[in-house]
Order: sequence, then structure tokens, then C-alpha cells
Amino acid sequence: MFGLGKKRSKLGRWLDRKGIKQEWVAEKGGVGRTTVSNACGDDQYIPSGSTMKKIIKALREIDPLIRADQFWDI
Repeated sequence: MFGLGKKRSKLGRWLDRKGIKQEWVAEKGGVGRTTVSNACGDDQYIPSGSTMKKIIKALREIDPLIRADQFWDI
């Protein structure tokens, strides 16, 4: 099971429920693995606007209706 025992953000928990690996998000979104790891493990982390757009664009391949405000207070 993904995320077992790890501290997870809203994004991390969503990825875990969907069975999506962080590496996939990094590759599809064109962002660094460390960035995705921070976004998935730290509720206080808010990526830059351009990084957020890249992550959301990748996630829309899974759910076309996904919105950034589901994961971050923007």
C-alpha cells in the first residue's frame, strides 16, 4: 500500500488512494522528484504557481476535473 506510515499532505493522500506513484507525477508534470515529495509529505508546502500548474496538468490525465484548491490553500 502506498504511503503506509508516512506523513502525507492532501495531495499525498489523494495519490495514495488512486494508487499513483510520485515518480509518475514528477515525470508527467516535468517537475523534480524532490518537489513532488515535498508536495506529498508536507501540508505546509505550497509550490510556486508554475509548478502547481504542472502538477495539476499531470493529475488531469487521471481526473479531468481536479483543481489546485483541492490540495493547496490558494
